[in-house]
Amino acid sequence: MSKKFHRAFGVYGIISDNSNLVVIKKNGGPYINRYDLPGGSLDDGEPLNNAIIREIKEETQLDATDVMQLGITSFRYPWKYEKWNYNQHICVFYDVNKYDGKISNTVDQFVGQDSLGGLSIGLDELTYENSSPLVMKAKEYIENGREFNSADEFFDKWKILKKQVF
Repeated sequence: MSKKFHRAFGVYGIISDNSNLVVIKKNGGPYINRYDLPGGSLDDGEPLNNAIIREIKEETQLDATDVMQLGITSFRYPWKYEKWNYNQHICVFYDVNKYDGKISNTVDQFVGQDSLGGLSIGLDELTYENSSPLVMKAKEYIENGREFNSADEFFDKWKILKKQVF
């Protein structure tokens, strides 16, 4: 792998009733101003299962009570960030089978918070023009009878949006 790649690692939750998907309004990174899945980086030494539950709570206010790991994949695309020219986003996906609470459209802001809040949106409204590759992977998972495709994806181009889609 080239030293031109920045690597990011995180856990992400798929919360869906098969016609809608819970997404967050992204406020940072290469997916800024797009819909993204709730999730993110692990705290120092934090187990994966704890991280996904914590991230979902921080970004949507939902309490995930039953999660199942689906698999791991990565997305690679051009992104000028600090000294790097590309990003490789390594993602552990979870199906959130049960949760409590109500999605919050706004969430507490703190250092490291990149969610402006969550919402449930129809699958037919989610496209590469308004969503992260993670959202599109989740949409594919739902539409394919909940079969997870772990194939890595490479994008020749990735557009950083200047205006919010939400």
